[in-house]
Amino acid sequence: MTSGCVYAVAAGFLGAAASLCAKLSLGADYLRVMCESGLRDRTGSPGGAAACGWLHPLLRLLCGGLLFACNAVMWTFFSKALRHSPSSARATVTVTASNFISSAVLGRVIFGEAHSALWWGGISLTLCGLLVLHGSSSQTFPREEAKKDE
Repeated sequence: MTSGCVYAVAAGFLGAAASLCAKLSLGADYLRVMCESGLRDRTGSPGGAAACGWLHPLLRLLCGGLLFACNAVMWTFFSKALRHSPSSARATVTVTASNFISSAVLGRVIFGEAHSALWWGGISLTLCGLLVLHGSSSQTFPREEAKKDE
């Protein structure tokens, strides 16, 4: 059960990382702004726009490749979480909660996004449901073979 939970948390984080890569590669000029501010901070001169002109498409392609890589590994981990978890509901809810929390943290750190109280209330309800699912014991039903023997 523990390994299923670890795989589910990792899958949720990788899903959030894939979303981040999609936003960086397909979104507005996030990468160009980050590149120019990074070069400006490093060199102290505003001449980073020329270097970012050719670096920006390469960064977008890199983020696009990372998008596909994160999605592939995320689905692998999600499949492993389903295999190692006692129920598919536990794995699914754990992945969802991990994805929401990871998305909130990455959005805050990378883009400076803030979420409303309603959003935090929703994620709190999701986490409460996750705790209920993880706290409940799973029922085992007799196998069909045992019924046939009787």
